[in-house]
Amino acid sequence: NKNRFLTLAKGEFVQKKENILFLGNSGTGKTHLATGLGIELIKNGLKVKFITAAQLVEELLLAKEEHTLLSFEKKWLKFDVIIIDELGYVPFSKIGSELLFQFFSSRYERASVIITTNLDFTEWTSVFGDEKMTAALLDRLTHKAHIHLLNGESYRFRQSIKRKENNAEG
Repeated sequence: NKNRFLTLAKGEFVQKKENILFLGNSGTGKTHLATGLGIELIKNGLKVKFITAAQLVEELLLAKEEHTLLSFEKKWLKFDVIIIDELGYVPFSKIGSELLFQFFSSRYERASVIITTNLDFTEWTSVFGDEKMTAALLDRLTHKAHIHLLNGESYRFRQSIKRKENNAEG
């Protein structure tokens, strides 16, 4: 829904400390939409950070190892919005999952996140490992969240088929 996205691009959800979750099949435009929103939010003067979930967990693990988690979280709270891409593509270690949970908890009702994932909520336990922690995380992330389901055929797959058909004709 174009109007819905134009409204989100104005950034009211950021002032309200709300989250956006894009769920759906691979290739349905989740990252594209999240990036587009991020660009519009930057144009509106907001501080936005883009990172993959795997990169974020790596940075959290390093900060834990270096005993700098508190300063790490403070640094990240300076961003109005953090776009976390590809949550669920790679399962995390127990410590990685716990650190990511702590990261999201520290932002809860303090700053917004935009998350892209190919997983249904029922599958998140496979990434985080612990059922209770996953339930608590989903409770925080979905509270006052804008949830967008993007299912359908992969854009990249459609492009590949189209290229193949054009090559066969030529």
